[in-house]
Amino acid sequence: MNIRVLVADDQEIARTGLRMILDAQPGIEVVGEAGDGRRAVELARRLRPDVCLFDIRMPGLDGIAATRELAGPDVADPMAVVVITTFDLDEYVYAALRAGARGFLLKDAGPALLAQAVTAAAGGEALIAPSVTARLLAAFAGAGRAEAPAQPMEALTGREEEILRAVARGRTNSEIAAELHISLSTVKSHVASLMTKLGVRNRVEIAMWAYETDRVRT
Repeated sequence: MNIRVLVADDQEIARTGLRMILDAQPGIEVVGEAGDGRRAVELARRLRPDVCLFDIRMPGLDGIAATRELAGPDVADPMAVVVITTFDLDEYVYAALRAGARGFLLKDAGPALLAQAVTAAAGGEALIAPSVTARLLAAFAGAGRAEAPAQPMEALTGREEEILRAVARGRTNSEIAAELHISLSTVKSHVASLMTKLGVRNRVEIAMWAYETDRVRT
């Protein structure tokens, strides 16, 4: 069954390029396009795609606001949103992650990375590219909140601390399993436990918490 994707970008040539790249990937299908954020939200709610790929800068409703409406903290059934941007040190990207996005890409990421990000988001993970996202999270850690990061509901185990740092560095579950010599199901169990203890909803929020608490430094 194909991963259904909604693409939103105010530049027609960018939308066309993204559609062509994604439609050429096996198992991925673009089911809708939007040229502004408000239309993107309307289409997303009607089509219920597996993944929404949103540009940050759009007229009417920007990518951050659109992400918040579809995946924000108050959304009962949040959608998977990946944001794209031209600049790798763009504070708007951090704001989008805070709004509920599962990850982000640069527009020059290339077909393989784009497909990987969409597949990861559809599978409940997030593409956290070490060379870009880690640097961004470190630069803007704490920028979106005045108070100190929330403490875990229950102390993290030593293994959970290891997996926390690995997630924050952009490792996938498979990579973590290989690095720590544990099974994939064990990694998934620890990631689920981390989300419960930290009171977060996805891997991006795990990564942000790790940076905000100085677990990881670039």
